[in-house]
Amino acid sequence: MPAIGLGCWSGNTSEERESALPWLLTALQNGYRHLDTAHDYGTEGVVGKAVKTSGIPREQIWVTTKLPLHHHAKVADSYAESCNNAGLEYYDLYLVHWPQAFANIDDKSNPRHPGPNGEPDAGEYIVSDTPTFNETWADMEKLYEAGKVKTIGVSNFSVKNLKTLLETARIVPAVNQIEMHPHQAQPELLEFCTQHGIILTAYSPTGYAKVAADPTILDLANKYGVSPAQISLAWHVARGTSAVPKSTNSERQIGNLLKLPKLPEDEIAVLTSLHKNVHYCQYPGIQERDGEKLVFGWTYSQMGW
Repeated sequence: MPAIGLGCWSGNTSEERESALPWLLTALQNGYRHLDTAHDYGTEGVVGKAVKTSGIPREQIWVTTKLPLHHHAKVADSYAESCNNAGLEYYDLYLVHWPQAFANIDDKSNPRHPGPNGEPDAGEYIVSDTPTFNETWADMEKLYEAGKVKTIGVSNFSVKNLKTLLETARIVPAVNQIEMHPHQAQPELLEFCTQHGIILTAYSPTGYAKVAADPTILDLANKYGVSPAQISLAWHVARGTSAVPKSTNSERQIGNLLKLPKLPEDEIAVLTSLHKNVHYCQYPGIQERDGEKLVFGWTYSQMGW
């Protein structure tokens, strides 16, 4: 799996998603060989179209997609749907997108309770106790053992939930994709995953504007004559993790992939010390329950955050 991939989220409307084709093709022309999509992104189709029209042999492009929350009870069928969406015979990596399962109500991707005034689909997400993520993972293992997918892994799993998963897993997840950047360095998770041979992949790897504006990162960017994003990405690579930044701009795509500075150990340590244990990715929906933050229907405690 190439260390630097391209994040393929492209908005919520069908028009926004289809508009990704030009910049996906540009990225492939610029040397990217790792495309990261998901059933929930709605871009599996346009990613498959980019792969097929690029002229690059399929086996040279690593394509990742993810099992959506409302499909935890139908892993094999959902994977077949994702292959059909993209027109691809297989994916290189299939991830359980989130540890929690949504109730499958008429195949709604984001089932929600009524809002406080009875508004439909305006309240908390409707999560289900079944299947557990251990049971979902057992179905992921069957998919892998049947030769349908090259690699399997998870996403948004904490040390807490990985420990629970490994109590029953016969196959250790190859990858865990999580929010990670200098303000969310994930030190405990990195140590745990390294001990168990799990590669960490960062989404939101440059940390948005708050990380880009960090004085330490700005100083290093000025020192090396690169962007703040390139400093964050260089830090990921130096730590032995991978990252999937999104960029629609050809010049920035090239910089993120091919022009990262090589950071010495002392600067890597300084960047890691910026850790604040914060999540900047803004997940939709009700954000608190009884004073505790929520992410897609689970509390931070349930997430292990």
